[in-house]
Amino acid sequence: MQLAKRLDGIGEYYFSQKLREIDELNKQGKNIINLGIGSPDLPPHPDVIKTLQEESARPNVHSYQSYKGSPVLRKAISDWYRKWYNVDLNPDTEILPLIGSKEGIMHISMTYFEENTAVLVPNPGYPTYSSAVKLSGATPVYYSLKEVYNYEPNFEELEELIRTSPKRVKGIFVNYPQMPTGQLPTMELFDNLVAFAKRNEILVIHDNPYSFILNDNPMSMLAVDQAKDCVLELNSLSKSHDMAGWRVGMLCGAPERVNEVLRFKSNMDSGMFLPIQLAAAKALTLGKDWYEQVNSVYRTRREKVFQLLDALNCKYSRKQAGLFVWAGIEERFRDCYDCADTVLYKSNVFITPGGIFGTEGNKYVRVSLCTTEENIDEAIRRIKNS
Repeated sequence: MQLAKRLDGIGEYYFSQKLREIDELNKQGKNIINLGIGSPDLPPHPDVIKTLQEESARPNVHSYQSYKGSPVLRKAISDWYRKWYNVDLNPDTEILPLIGSKEGIMHISMTYFEENTAVLVPNPGYPTYSSAVKLSGATPVYYSLKEVYNYEPNFEELEELIRTSPKRVKGIFVNYPQMPTGQLPTMELFDNLVAFAKRNEILVIHDNPYSFILNDNPMSMLAVDQAKDCVLELNSLSKSHDMAGWRVGMLCGAPERVNEVLRFKSNMDSGMFLPIQLAAAKALTLGKDWYEQVNSVYRTRREKVFQLLDALNCKYSRKQAGLFVWAGIEERFRDCYDCADTVLYKSNVFITPGGIFGTEGNKYVRVSLCTTEENIDEAIRRIKNS
């Protein structure tokens, strides 16, 4: 059986492969401390779990659901965007709940991109952007995010990439707070991205799942005047509400864009389990104290990760947001993979090589905050003693 050509150049996801290796090391008694993956280890709010339990016990909630999601969830998303981002969204026409925002990346790519088109993809950036573009038949064109420019795109470079691309550039993926670098956005950056998109008649896909993590000023690109003309924003409850395994995300944008993506999505799934949607709606009503409680835990962990990076003589900014810390490696390492493997095999600690996010990450590593203080303390002890 021949594989479809769309899988050419699509390898197994790095973490899928590496976790198998870590599992083998654990079977050998290594007891690896995993500081690689950003899967929140904290539970959702008790009221969210209670809502899921109570709603699941009802006899009339187990049927297929609307492809557009529950009106209750869409209203909750609309209220959440108005409260925290100062963005007005029509819950009936400008919001599409997703089974996790990762599927939204794929849905958007399959809706708008195809052979003989190109899409601008950040380097470093979330690997799924590139994979989704390739699976759609389009070609990813990578634009550099460099530390010296605060990991913001160079718009002259973007214009040149569009001008010289042999294929029509139809979109650009952006992601602020940026993953993996933790760079926070500014309204000036968002203004410039919207102006750039309108000038070049391309679609901006803004992936925004980290805006509440270690950040006191959540921002949405949709707050820019007339941004809905050219921006689709993805958001998620995975990080902000510790619900990664629940798979609840959202797509927000102009009614015509939402309907276009729905045209594809409605052929891929049959809606989300209603009790999960209602529990997600409950999560979106949580107040400032919830975010402060979560961030208090991550803030303490981040200070310990700084200590771990100091033990490795890494350089980093203390102003990063999100679930990770991004750091430059010492010159004694050939590259990020050498650094990560050295730490893994000598100290039994797994950290992520920045090169998996693109060539601009080859001299960096990423450390996750999604583990206990005790685990980070033990990782520091191992690194210092190895």
